[in-house]
Amino acid sequence: MAAARTTLPETPPTEDWAGEMGARWLAGIDRFESMIAPIGAALQARAGFMAGERVLDLGCGGGATSLAIARSVGPTGSVTGIDISPALVAKARERAEVAGARNVTFECVDAALYRPDAVFDRMVSRFGSMFFPRPVEAFSSLHGCLRPGGRIDLAVWGPPRENPWMMEMIGVLRRHIEVPPAVPRAPGPFALEDTDYLTGILTEAGFEEVDIVACQGPQPIGGTGASPEEAVSFAMSSLAAGRMMEDRDETLRLRVREDLQAVFARHHVEGQGVMMSGKAWLVTATSGASMDQRH
Repeated sequence: MAAARTTLPETPPTEDWAGEMGARWLAGIDRFESMIAPIGAALQARAGFMAGERVLDLGCGGGATSLAIARSVGPTGSVTGIDISPALVAKARERAEVAGARNVTFECVDAALYRPDAVFDRMVSRFGSMFFPRPVEAFSSLHGCLRPGGRIDLAVWGPPRENPWMMEMIGVLRRHIEVPPAVPRAPGPFALEDTDYLTGILTEAGFEEVDIVACQGPQPIGGTGASPEEAVSFAMSSLAAGRMMEDRDETLRLRVREDLQAVFARHHVEGQGVMMSGKAWLVTATSGASMDQRH
């Protein structure tokens, strides 16, 4: 049963987070982080980090989540943020230095290959765990990074059809270009949308007591307070919609921008921004009573 749930495409596409994707995130980091802040806050509230805990932050990006957790665990605890993007790790280190955060460190490493010197009490990832080409192997390795009884907390996107912020943008594109069909379970933002598949991966990797709840509500496209014009610029420069239009004729790009702006204008709330509904899964699991030996 689990093996059937974890079947992957033969040649899943990958996103270059060590290069182009990391650079895109960095270029729009404030808007990206503001956009997903409501889900990040819900993830941390559910995780309930405690003073003294040793925490590993997977796919830490620019370090905002790591720094917030560092405040929760206090000087007797510690946070290690890891990310495959050198540019984002450099940004995270810069932020930590400015904040004077002495209980947080950042490492540039592929989370699937990470081998820490000591195990962690907790593990967390805000939208950083959906890009593994071989997720069972990756999570099996990460399972060995947790102490016996340790806990993992993840935020991953729910199904695309339940994320109007994305579906409405794709709808605009489909009026102008052919949008390739999504490859189910391929590495990418929606790789773990299927909760049965996600549960199967974690269980096969050695985790226990998997619990998944929905986190659904409005989120500001392009960040809090963004105008429809600013949200369009963000979408065209940083999101999948923009990447699909990069090599298109400028006249076509202009028409897409105009249609996107009309969509965003309908969702604009004065003082809040372009508020569109999103849905994520908040996932918790434990490492179980014994820890796998790493080789």
